[in-house]
Formats: sequence, C-alpha cells, structure tokens
Amino acid sequence: MVEVSKLGLDGVCEIRVPRFDDARGFFSETWNAGKLALAGIAVDFVQDNHSLSRERGVLRGLHFQKPPFAQDKLVRVLRGSIYDVAIDIRVGSPTFGKWVGLTVSAKEWNQILVPKGFAHGFVTLEPDTEVAYKVSAPYSRPHDRSIRFDDPDIAIDWPVAAQELILSDKDAAAPLLTDVETGFVYP
Repeated sequence: MVEVSKLGLDGVCEIRVPRFDDARGFFSETWNAGKLALAGIAVDFVQDNHSLSRERGVLRGLHFQKPPFAQDKLVRVLRGSIYDVAIDIRVGSPTFGKWVGLTVSAKEWNQILVPKGFAHGFVTLEPDTEVAYKVSAPYSRPHDRSIRFDDPDIAIDWPVAAQELILSDKDAAAPLLTDVETGFVYP
C-alpha cells in the first residue's frame, strides 16, 4: 500500500511505496500513476533525471522553472542519502518563503513530491549519493531559475556546515528570493 504523508506545505509530501525483499534482492513499483492517483496525487511525468554526487556536502539548488515550463518533481535516492528542501515561492501564499526539509535515503526507501510553485534543492549526506527524480515538464533554459541556498529570509537549517558545502558556480551566485520573479501567484 502506498503511504502519503503531508509535510506542512501545500502539496509537498513524503511518499513510501512497498518494497518486497527476498533472498534474490528486492522489487518495488517506485511510481504507479493509478495507485498514486487513488492517494490524491495525479501528475503526468515527462522526463527522468539522475545525478551522482561524489562527495558528502554537495548542494544542488535551490532550483525551479517558471511557467509554462514549471515542474512537479518526485525525488528518490538510489544510493546514499540527501536532505531535501522545498520552498514555497508562490507570491501571495500564506507560506511564501517558508521551507520544509526531509531526509530521503536508499535505506528508508522514501520519496518526496515537490509540486509546481516550490523551489527545490538538496544536500548529500553521504559520499557517492545517487538521486533519481521525475519531472512533469522538460528542462527549459530560458525558464530555469535559482535562489540562494543561504538566503537569510528563508533561513534553511542545512545539516551540513556552510564551509563544508560544495556548490556549482551557478548555485553559489544565485540571487535572493526577493530579487527573483518567480512567475507563481497563489490562487
């Protein structure tokens, strides 16, 4: 049975799917559109992404795409673990600028759903961590945006010290949320 747990921000949730282990290994349906629809999650995913981070402390994010290429993301870890964060960037939302975090790991076999209207990022908690995630719109460079991982107005409590973080040049130079036109307005 699929377990869906709300994480405190509109639409952000943890998903746990059954995993069947035996002497040979295991089997799991990590995504089943029909079963998830019965649990209230109906998303049409169009692209799968896969990343490998060699070191502990690799921070990827905070990323999002503006409409009409906004993306829902379903994130899971194939090896290792991450601390995954979603930030509400819908202007006018009662939780605008608020964040929620969740440890997602291969051991726990959990996933996080980050809907459109939220920026997303994660930091690796172990070396050689592999992350796979589904998105509901293809990558579009003109719509791709970033927000600073250490924006003081958001104040994310990352579990890795700032001086230990490993960032891309793009993520290190990302603007603050107040300086970004997100393209999302709360209904």
